Formats: sequence, C-alpha cells, structure tokens
Amino acid sequence: MFAVHLLAFHFTKLKEDQITKVDRFLHQLRLSDDVLQDVAARFQAEMLKGLARDTNPTAAVKMLPSFVRSLPDGSEKGEFLAVDLGGSQLRAHQVRVSDDGKQSSQLESKFYPTPKEVTQGNGAELFDYIADCLSDFMDTRNLKQKKLPLGFTFSFPCKQTKLDEGVLLEWTKHFRVRGVQGTDVVSSLHRALQKHQDIDVDVLALVNDTVGTMMTCGYDDPRCEVGLIIGTGTNACYMEEMRHISLVEGDEGRMCINTEWGAFGDDGALDDLRTEFDRELDLGSLNPGKQLFEKMISSLYLGELVRLILLKMTKEGLLFNGKVSAALLTKGKIEMKHVSAMEKYKEGLSNTREILTELKLFPSEEDCVAVQHVCTIVSFRSANLCAAALAAILTRLRDNKKLLRMRTTVGIDGGLYKTHPRRLHPSTTRVPAGLALSPRAQLQHPASPKCLWGETPHIQIAKVSVGMRAELEYGLKREAQGQATVKMLPTYVCGMPDGTEKGKFLALDLGGTNFRVLLVKIKSGRRRSVQMYNKIFAIPLEIMQGTGEELFDHIVQCIADFLDYMGIKGARLPLGFTFSFPCRQTSIDKGTLVGWTKGFKATDCEGEDVVDMLREAIRRRNEFDLDIVAVVNDTVGTMMTCGYEDPNCEIGLIAGTVVAKWPLREGSTYVEYEKMTSGMYLGEIVREILIDLTKQGLLFRGHISESLRKRGIFETKFLSQIESTCEDSIIVKEVCAAVSTRAARLCGAGLAAVVEKRRQNRGVERLQITVGVDGTLYKLHPHFSRILQETVKELAPQCDVTFMLSEDGSGKGAALITAVAKRLHNVGQK
Repeated sequence: MFAVHLLAFHFTKLKEDQITKVDRFLHQLRLSDDVLQDVAARFQAEMLKGLARDTNPTAAVKMLPSFVRSLPDGSEKGEFLAVDLGGSQLRAHQVRVSDDGKQSSQLESKFYPTPKEVTQGNGAELFDYIADCLSDFMDTRNLKQKKLPLGFTFSFPCKQTKLDEGVLLEWTKHFRVRGVQGTDVVSSLHRALQKHQDIDVDVLALVNDTVGTMMTCGYDDPRCEVGLIIGTGTNACYMEEMRHISLVEGDEGRMCINTEWGAFGDDGALDDLRTEFDRELDLGSLNPGKQLFEKMISSLYLGELVRLILLKMTKEGLLFNGKVSAALLTKGKIEMKHVSAMEKYKEGLSNTREILTELKLFPSEEDCVAVQHVCTIVSFRSANLCAAALAAILTRLRDNKKLLRMRTTVGIDGGLYKTHPRRLHPSTTRVPAGLALSPRAQLQHPASPKCLWGETPHIQIAKVSVGMRAELEYGLKREAQGQATVKMLPTYVCGMPDGTEKGKFLALDLGGTNFRVLLVKIKSGRRRSVQMYNKIFAIPLEIMQGTGEELFDHIVQCIADFLDYMGIKGARLPLGFTFSFPCRQTSIDKGTLVGWTKGFKATDCEGEDVVDMLREAIRRRNEFDLDIVAVVNDTVGTMMTCGYEDPNCEIGLIAGTVVAKWPLREGSTYVEYEKMTSGMYLGEIVREILIDLTKQGLLFRGHISESLRKRGIFETKFLSQIESTCEDSIIVKEVCAAVSTRAARLCGAGLAAVVEKRRQNRGVERLQITVGVDGTLYKLHPHFSRILQETVKELAPQCDVTFMLSEDGSGKGAALITAVAKRLHNVGQK
C-alpha cells in the first residue's frame, strides 16, 4: 500500500512539474478574462469601422453585405442544388424543401477532394473542376433532365452588389488560385457550367458558408441570427439593421453581414497578443500578414502552432532531452487531428506517446504530460478568442434591439467545433421567454387527483409506502444490489456531530443549476458556532452537457476565484464535496458516479471516481492544493446539519430540484418516482395537462399558444404562485393543486416507509425521530410541506416525526461531515 501511495505521489508531482513548466513557457498564450473582454471591445470597434462607408476601405474586418435580407419563414418549397467550396473538400448537395404543414427538408450530398493542383492552380481549372463535380453529382442522382436553381457557397471574402454576384477580394486558408482575385466568381462558374451541354443549372445566389449555416439553423429555429464557422478557417455572420449599413442603399429592415473576422488584427489591432510562434507561423504561410485572427483559431493552423512550440522547447532542452527529430523540423507534420487525439480525456496520454514516437522523438512520461498541456493551452486560446469575438457580435445584436437581456441562437458548423474532444462552446446570452396565459374561470376542471392516480388516492398512497418499504430491504441485500431500483448506497459516514468539531473547512456544492464554494468555520465548546462564507457560480448548459474534463475544470476555476476572493489560496484546507448525484462509494473519499440526473450529461464521468476527477482538475490548474476528505450526497449533508442541532435527527430529505429516484412497479409499467415528486418536473407535468385540456376545448378557447408548446416554459415556481393567487384561472389552479398534492403525497409515502423501518430496527413500539429537510419545493410551496407531514402521520402512526428545516445542508453539512471524518480519523490513529 505504501509503495502504491509513493507511485501515485510521484506521478502527481511529475504532472504538476510539467504543467508548471509549460505554463511558464507559454504564459503569453494564457488569456485572462480582462484580456478577452478587451478583445471583444476591440472587435466591436472593428465592426463599426467595417460598416461605415468612409472607413470600410481601410478596415481589416470588412463587414461585407450579403444581400440576404431575411431568414426562412417555413413557406419555402422546391428542389435545389448547392455547391460548397471553402474547406478541405468540395461538396455537392441536392436539397428538397416542403411546406406541407411539417416544414421539412431532405439533403443528399457527395464529397469531392480539393487537390493542391486545383487549390493552387489557375482560375479556369478551378471552375472547370467545380462544374465537372456538379455534373458527376447530377448524373449519380439522375438530375440531368431537370432545370434546377443552384446556390453557390463560396467561403472566401467577396464584395457583393447583389445576391448572384460577388467579386473575390482575396484568397484565404490554403487556396491560392491565379487569375480569380478581382473577378466575379459567379460569372466564372456560369462559364464553366456552359461547357456541359447536358445540364441546365441557374446560379441564383452566392453565399458565404457562415450565411448558409445561419440560414440552415434559422429554418429550424427562428431565433437564429448568427452563423459561425470554426473549422479549416473561421468566420461569422449576423443580421444587422439596414440603418447601420452605409455600404448599401436603404434604411428599412435588416441584412445579413458577413464579418470576415478571420482578418481581425491584420491592421495591427492584435499585435500585443500575438506571440513569437504566431509570427513564425504567419511568415511561413501562403498569405503572410493576412488572416491573423484565423491563424490563431482555425484547425488549418493549430497543429503547426503546436509543432513550432514543441520545436523551440526541445531546442531549449525542455523536451526530449533536447534532441530534435527530422519530423519535428518538418512543416505540417503535426496536424489538428493529432492535437485533438492528444487532448482526449482518457486515452490522451497514450495517444501523445504514440504520436510523438511516430515523429521519432522517443518521449518520456514527463514529455508526454508537457506536450499534452501544450495542446490544451493552444486549443483553449483558440476557443477563448473565438468566444470573445462572438460575444461582441451578440452584444451588438442586443444593443440594436435595445434590450437588457436577449435570447438568441447561434448556428455553428466546422470540423474543429464538431470533433474537438473538449467541445469548447462559445457562450450565448439567453433570457427566458415570457409566459402569457388567458384566465378563464367559468369551466369545471375534470382533471381531479383521481385522474392522476388512476384509482382512489388513499388506497394508492398506501400501496406506494408498502412498495417503498420492500424496495428498501431489497436494495440493502448484496446479491440484489445490481437489480435494485432503490440503490441504498452506503455513504461511509459513520458518526454524527458531537459538538467537539472545530476548524476551517471548505465545502463544494454541485447538484443544481448553480455551484457554490463555501468556507465554513466551526467553533466548539461554550461558544459553539458555525460561520459560513460562500459564493455562487453558474453552471452553463454547455458545461453541464459537455465533457467531464470541462465540467471539473469549470469547478476548479470557481474554486480558484473563491480562494482569491477570500484571500486563502495558500492554505491547504480539508474539503467536503457535496455531489448530489447517485454515487457508489467504496470509502468516504471515493465516489463512482452511477448516472447523471437533473439535466447533467457531461461525458466520460459515469463509472469514474468524481473525487479523482476533481483532484486531476486541481492538478491541471496547478495553483493550489486541497485535502479532499469526503464526497457527500446533499441528503446526508442535510441530516448532518440538523443533527448538529438535534441529536434525534437520523434522516435527511430533499424536496427540491430532485427527490430520490425510485421506479414504482405497477404491472409491467415503470414510472419514475423522481419525475412525479421533484420540482424539476412538476411544471412540465402541468404543461402537458394544460395542453390536453386545451385540445379538448376546455381551456383557452381551444387555442394552444406557441409559448405553451415550448417544453420547459411552465416552471415549477409558477405552481407556487398560481396556487396562492386567487385571480388566476380556477382550472389552471386546480391542475397545479392536483399535481403538487400528488407529489407531496408520494414523497410522504416514501418517507413513511423510511421512518417505519427505523422504528422496527430499534424494536420499539413508538419512535420519536427528527427528519432534516431541505429543498425549494418543501420551503416555498404553500401546501407541499403540510401535505407531506400529514401523509407521514397517516402512514406511520406509531412514529412521532419532527421536521426540522436544514440550514444549508449542502454547504454546512459537507463541512460537518468532513469535520466528523477528521475527528474519527484522528481517534483511529490514536
């Protein structure tokens, strides 16, 4: 055991040393939030220069009008062709759009290579090749007998004067075709198509790929007003007010602007952020001094950037014992696919060793750790720069609409965005849409509690309690654990607070839409007290549903911010981690995630030890160290918090975002207990009932509003508000009451089974016990707590149950569990 601990310590220290070394070497690539906000401000200034007629000629960001004036409205129909040139492949598409009431589209595609002789030859050869590929595609799809309109996606900066005309300003990415710059590319394609007498195609629109992306997403989501490409190159477009575009005539309406943001910085605006590696990469490119922002972001360049960094580090003796291989000296030997492979969460280090060995570099373990971190820094800078510019566009959209907050959608395409293992999402700004329901009080509500239960509620609730008791026993058996629906997971919390706990502790609380970090100071003796200081951080949806590494890196970022805020970054404090998801524990500081709940879907976490993932993220950041003593479920924290005040407390209950998950068996049908009782789902149940009643003509004059159709629009907080407001519709109020009552009764039935089990375990005729309770549903709903308590009294009449509201069980409770664990550990050592 001692040898194993030494080995683990050695690897941890090794990794920290390598990460620190790389961080020092690449400090210029690590961009702070303040720097990124400054980048966003600079880009906003560049946008204004590009939009104005007087300053556009000298602007780096050209802000090119696309002459696309509106988004799809669902009335579009027909059959179309499209050709897409701009990345590593040429693509031909057949698109069928229908407006038969379903607003659907069908896409058939074929991909063609873009060899160097085409991308760096002459213009006639390029457009002949495009025409040949289109002819081949039409032949394979049996389309040559049809006359079809064509949209030409041409992903290079063009000055357009109308939708079907565009003069190429300059080539970007790896394209360098002679004789095309300064000419109309639509005319060139038309001449090439005329050589094919067997096809009849009319080129109706020249489109940048960002505009095409925005229109594609806008077909499905009318809120989409931005298109973004993060692939071989990078660019963005958005819908701008005509009154702000002095490059074209007219003030009414909007037009899509192709920003051509890849050229941001070509005028020196980013010189202070460009490193020696950026400058060396630029000098060796096909277009020195051009597309400087793109060269810091897109997949065409990131692999080469990594190679240049590794080359210098090797020459300075920081990698591979200072031995440079011929492959490392060769331009293009490291590509984006290699960078992505090296950054993968689980197999990243083994991929790194394999790739470096192929480059004849023969890396040590230290080298692999360092190279992987180089890749991470380069990728993070790319994503952060992209997000900063996108934030500038979103801010402009919001300002144009004169809104404090705005909900919008960004359509995104590109291989880097889609395939990078970290799925680094740029942020979007969102506000909830409003909910407008027409009050109508004259109808009788047919959805009584009996309709929800399927039979008399009193009979059904007794069955629930009996069923829960059986499931509790089943879950405790070793041989049945794998099949049990109520998992009865051991927590390894073996003692309650006894008043002697003291010291400073950190607590983390992850389990809902927000994440908290707390400093908890516990005093013992006559001046026994608990003081807490905390800070709340948001968990964005893209983090909740990204990768596990992203989630835990975000958690550690929040911890770092809190430690800075409290001025305690140098202290190595014991930490309790409230992780409110099902975990299978093998010790108090080991917890393997069984499965995500509550909207979390982070990949590469299920089946992994969450404490190890947290420790690994702390090591990656390498700014502080913590003693992670315990991983805690929020129910245990709630019990410990109340147990600190009341020694009779032996049960913890959460009635909020989530309640313990337990399927009810009823024949062959399984209904998830959590989804019938927790605050996360009750609003959605009400919405489904309201839709059903409206379809029957019993509500809202039979008209289902667009708001009511949207999943998640009816939040559980509305149940509390409607049930305590007399002015709302009687029908809606009755529906809310029925759903809430069923939830409280089900929760009470499950709790009654637990307290009855405690009575029988003790072998007493009558039991006095305290239940620690937390959760917004229990605290804020006007009737939930009363109905729950009445149900417990009804189903467990031999138990006198006191309900005690927990004072921050997730935070204070985690600290108390940590304190108790430290106390018991010290006793064991003595």
